[in-house]
Amino acid sequence: MELKLSGKISLVSGSTAGIGLAIATELAKEGATVIVNGRTQERVKRAIDQIKEIAPDAKVHGVAADLGTATGAEELFQQFPEVDILVNNLGIYGAKAFEDISDREWMNILEVNVISGVRLARQYLPLMLTKNWGRIIFISSESALNIPAEMIHYGVTKTAQLSLARGLAETTVGTNVTVNSVLPGPTRSEGVEDFIQGLAENQKVTREQVEKEFFEKTRPSSLIQRFAETSEVAALVAFIASPVSSAINGAALRVDGGVVRSIV
Repeated sequence: MELKLSGKISLVSGSTAGIGLAIATELAKEGATVIVNGRTQERVKRAIDQIKEIAPDAKVHGVAADLGTATGAEELFQQFPEVDILVNNLGIYGAKAFEDISDREWMNILEVNVISGVRLARQYLPLMLTKNWGRIIFISSESALNIPAEMIHYGVTKTAQLSLARGLAETTVGTNVTVNSVLPGPTRSEGVEDFIQGLAENQKVTREQVEKEFFEKTRPSSLIQRFAETSEVAALVAFIASPVSSAINGAALRVDGGVVRSIV
């Protein structure tokens, strides 16, 4: 399918690794100009090089800025005041018992996972509405619906993204601007790979055994019984970012392998 992304300018926050890098790569392959973002110039350059290896003719720019802060967002806006496609992928997580999560940790995860997207949408959405075309996509998680007891603060931020995206979509009535959320399930990202490898070494078993046990005990509702590849998540995001997805607005779209036991 021709996604008609040539000439579109896209920004993917937190895109130097994992799902973010896969999304940036997929958009570049489809002909969009891509702005890669990370906190250090070294990681941004490495990500651009990786994208160029796969899509040599891609138009790729980089911004080294912490978009979890107002200062970092302002640095971005100075360099790129306008984009056609915004993918709010930046996010942090970490397992911790609820009673041990401090106020500071709550504020930090809200700032990074939610407020970063607020700032970026506040900058770019009005310009999209003026041009009468644009796409905003929030990378949420199945944890928005299945709140994990081991990291409640993370689940809360993912649910907040769904509300934020739907609310912003309500402001686009009658336009060619859309705002949607994508909910990945367990995905084979950089962090997950390290996690699996560490467990395998500690338990003196194979990586395949660790993955099998994870889905048997931790995510038994998964219908695919494996980690999704980052490219599988990126494929859905690229479609939602494209002009051919124009009838999809205000939606929360799952690419979770069937983990969430719900038909709505």
